[in-house]
Amino acid sequence: MNTITDVSLNGVQEVVNEASPFIEANTEKVELQELAEEQIIPVYVKDNEPLISHAEFIDLAIGVTHHILEGELIEEPDIRVSHPVKGRIPEAKGKPADQLEEHEKTIYSQRMAFVIRIPSITKEVNGNSISLVVGGIKSYHEDNLNRTKGAPEHFRIFVGFLNKVCTNLCIWNEGYSKLITVNNTRSLESEIYHLVRDFNYSVLPDMFSELGSFELQEHQFAQLIGRARLYQYLPRSKKQQLPELLLNDTQIAMIAKEFYKNKEFGCQSDGSIDLWSLYNLFTEANKSSYIDTFLDRGVNAYSFIKGLAESVQTQGDFWFIK
Repeated sequence: MNTITDVSLNGVQEVVNEASPFIEANTEKVELQELAEEQIIPVYVKDNEPLISHAEFIDLAIGVTHHILEGELIEEPDIRVSHPVKGRIPEAKGKPADQLEEHEKTIYSQRMAFVIRIPSITKEVNGNSISLVVGGIKSYHEDNLNRTKGAPEHFRIFVGFLNKVCTNLCIWNEGYSKLITVNNTRSLESEIYHLVRDFNYSVLPDMFSELGSFELQEHQFAQLIGRARLYQYLPRSKKQQLPELLLNDTQIAMIAKEFYKNKEFGCQSDGSIDLWSLYNLFTEANKSSYIDTFLDRGVNAYSFIKGLAESVQTQGDFWFIK
């Protein structure tokens, strides 16, 4: 079994390659100041009261993270947004779009995801450094804006690890809140606080490391990919009897492509691949998910590979490599 060792940072904050964001899809990077000062805040239709803004959500997570992990090195949040909703001020109603001045334009991002890296809590798993992250996702399309202030607002929060080689996000059920509903910032802060406080970050790297002890041969990987493609078209009754796989057909094809192409996590010279590397091919493919499906698919990727590892270890039945 591969061992895990702490990686000393010597007080130096490591720089993550910005060319490889933690989520891609159709997202764009945005700074917290821009999010807070340049984007408008959606309101409830019936009373014109604002919802909790993206910036407020991130600020709450930053505050909780600094409070619970006091003394750790905590970076500024990495924020990605998508699905911009554009508008203009009333005075510019009749202007042609190419003549609009900046102060006449309005915008808010319907969907937002962020991670806060804590590089002083870093472990090494199978030769890869992974660092602790706290993050969240907000999508206004999940809220009913045709109501008044106090109506449920929906958020997702998580704690996990980010692989520094590829910025793949590694999360599993115990560090993921799924969809939570709150009606004020105090309740949201409490949800973040309890998730971060109760997260046992010393256990997960051990679980990841164990994946490196198991491997698939090339023909087993080929069978896995083939059955994963078939899985998308199975009758619902049949799917319910099998391990759930949320990655879509395009993402499965991406895994197959990276099997031979990816120098860090692809197959070995004999065509085999260990399950830690396979898991990273799954999380790399997941980066092409939209913000609203990103976390569920990320958690599912770990659950799926964990089930595969248990099957390899016990030589038990697993339909995808049966």
